[in-house]
Amino acid sequence: PLSETNSWTPRTPAKKETRKRKTQETARLKMTNRNWLCYELHQIQASSYQRSGLGPHRGRLNIQSGIEDGDLYDGAWCAEYKDRHQWLEVDALHLTLFTGVILQGRNSIWSWDWVETYKVQMSNDSVTWHTSMNGTQEALFEGNQNPETPVLGLLPVPTVARFIRINPQTWYSNGTVCLRAEILGCRVHDPSDIYSAHESGSKDALDFRHHNYKEMRKLMKSVTEECPDITRVYTIGRSYMGLKLYVMEISDNPGKHEIGEPEFRYVAGMHGNEALGRELVLNLMQYMCKEYKKGNQRIVRLVTETRIHLLPSMNPDGYEEAYVKGSELSGWAEGRYSFEGIDLNHNFPDLNNIMWDTEEKAADKSKVPNHYIPIPEYYTKEDATVAPETRAVISWMQDIPFVLSANLHGGELVVTYPFDCTRDWAPQEDTPTADNAFFRWLASVYASTNLVMANPDRRICHYEEFQSHNNIINGGAWHTVPGSMNDFSYLHTNCFEVTVELSCDKFPHVSELPIEWENNKESLLVYMEQVNLGIKGVVRDKLTKKGIADAIIKVEDHDHDIRSATDGDYWRLLNPGEYKVIVWAVGYFPSMRRCNVGMEPNPTICDFILTKTPIQRLKEIRAKGGKIPQDLQLRLRALRLRKLRASTKAINRRREGQRMRRARSSQAWKA
Repeated sequence: PLSETNSWTPRTPAKKETRKRKTQETARLKMTNRNWLCYELHQIQASSYQRSGLGPHRGRLNIQSGIEDGDLYDGAWCAEYKDRHQWLEVDALHLTLFTGVILQGRNSIWSWDWVETYKVQMSNDSVTWHTSMNGTQEALFEGNQNPETPVLGLLPVPTVARFIRINPQTWYSNGTVCLRAEILGCRVHDPSDIYSAHESGSKDALDFRHHNYKEMRKLMKSVTEECPDITRVYTIGRSYMGLKLYVMEISDNPGKHEIGEPEFRYVAGMHGNEALGRELVLNLMQYMCKEYKKGNQRIVRLVTETRIHLLPSMNPDGYEEAYVKGSELSGWAEGRYSFEGIDLNHNFPDLNNIMWDTEEKAADKSKVPNHYIPIPEYYTKEDATVAPETRAVISWMQDIPFVLSANLHGGELVVTYPFDCTRDWAPQEDTPTADNAFFRWLASVYASTNLVMANPDRRICHYEEFQSHNNIINGGAWHTVPGSMNDFSYLHTNCFEVTVELSCDKFPHVSELPIEWENNKESLLVYMEQVNLGIKGVVRDKLTKKGIADAIIKVEDHDHDIRSATDGDYWRLLNPGEYKVIVWAVGYFPSMRRCNVGMEPNPTICDFILTKTPIQRLKEIRAKGGKIPQDLQLRLRALRLRKLRASTKAINRRREGQRMRRARSSQAWKA
């Protein structure tokens, strides 16, 4: 799966022909419909293997191993014997024009193993084998010099066959015969093929390809031109290398927050080499535009009832690096980090430990803030290790009252929910939020509607079996991630956010994009619709009828509050049930209501009217230099009298207590 900008080195014995062959192969691959073979585990066999955890099913490119040496999910196929008769075989099921092989060594923190040279053999019946030839000699391909860097070996002559074998010839001197591989080839037409079923894809007429920065910008512009009434493109900042962070807004009133309308966001490309999320977000833009014009009522409701923000590339610098290498040669981590080498998903302020440390020191934990936790001072300094991309997203979060979000990743098939960071730096520990039940619902909504996650027969991506957890897991229970965007979003803003790991492959081949769109289309839509669950309303001043900003909305038995937005509107995501809701704001008397959330996918309207305290009214009148109304004077006088009576009672009780103690002391002395 190579882009036209890929660099590769044809592996032939004749070094003087390298430059000539490179030019020829580049031209040939540009003219052909190159592809890589998607094969299932039963299609892979081997001459031998050391143990089940190093069997042929572990020979997929970029497979990741478990931590424990000797577990069931090691990081490669490893032959039992160290000789030149070992092989890894793939049955393509169809006649295929094989064009090349990509090789990696073993993924392990304990062992170093890789194949340095190998031969390639092909067959139509798995009995008679023919070695790939370079002229009159058997072609010897150069493999790896380290475990992780993928190396491409192109066949001197593309060959049609059904079976292909990788036959190691030499390997790392201190290691064993271990490799991970991917086979490049294109299926050829064969009328007698019993497996020639219709290939799955998508009926949606979308631009299914990998888009670099310029192509992404061009696509977003084309969507706004096609649907100018419901779309707007804006930027939230720039990357370290100066690339703009573009956002597509989809709404019936682009550029404007409407009172009562929730704000939603999808963020993709936090890790630049996890490219599928980027393309799904671009697909979603196109799809919603086209379906809105067709009058699709589901899409019309989403557009008119929700303000949707789509950020396809949070780390454009990293993506451009991965894009140059292509969907396989970029490896597992190349392009993951920002240009400065920062992992953006560990780069947000760690508010978790600030909250937990404060709770441990507090005499009354109920007084510890459980929301809108401020950013620590050290994080705001100019020399703090904070990526410009992270700063831009934080500012974006603070400007818009987002209610619900998901960030799209790749490399696994699972949906994770907060907290991502564990207490006391435990490497793995279930660390739930106060809204754990609702977060589990959100994760389940996406996972249960994703066609791959919901498939009980799907293969394990690497070494974790998430199907036993229904393909959802608490982030901390998977692995601790201090400074994650999920946790920051929950603790610093009103927004609930989960992480979606979309696929085993971080950078799927372009031919897989239509299939991946169909796998995720329903999930992307149904997840957005969850923004309307729970309660919503407007908190207003009783006299002026104006919305009150920063009013605190507290749900009884839910130790996580939220705040109203600038216009006084709020949204509180909740599962069905009856809730006691208390709202208060500075200078106002609190107000309480019982709000019932039903099973319908619509929010329950729960508005609040707050009355200013007399002291607050007095402050405002005095600040304006106005005359104090008589009713306010009477209320203030009554308030002073109540305070005087209360203080008098307290003084009298204290005096009576002192008198009783003196009397008891006198009696004791006389006795």
